[in-house]
Amino acid sequence: MSGRLLLDTYVLIWALSAPRKLPARVVAALRDPDTDVHSSAASTWEIAIKSALGKIRADLPAIVRAAYAADFDELPITVAHTERLRLLPAHHRDPFDRILIAQALEEHLTIVTHDRTISIYEVPVLWT
Repeated sequence: MSGRLLLDTYVLIWALSAPRKLPARVVAALRDPDTDVHSSAASTWEIAIKSALGKIRADLPAIVRAAYAADFDELPITVAHTERLRLLPAHHRDPFDRILIAQALEEHLTIVTHDRTISIYEVPVLWT
């Protein structure tokens, strides 16, 4: 399977540290040399905030190094993404999910997630 993927935050962590938690189809897509895998600045931001608050245990510098070593493309947050964010319906309020959705829509990416709330939006999702 080739394509352009955007990893949800927990998928980024699992892809780098516990790929056995991911469905076989997702692992195959991540390993496909024809697949462009993107990790968002929103995800590292979320990890930084949640680890600082003690909600998760994560070594952000190690995650970033591993993402670069895995050849994941860094996706910054742009003005175009925030403009797209403003237009999203209010299905839920998670700011990290909402910016990932906006980025995926703006950049024509498929989000890798099992969060069913994200699939309510008109954005391609890969999980099952």
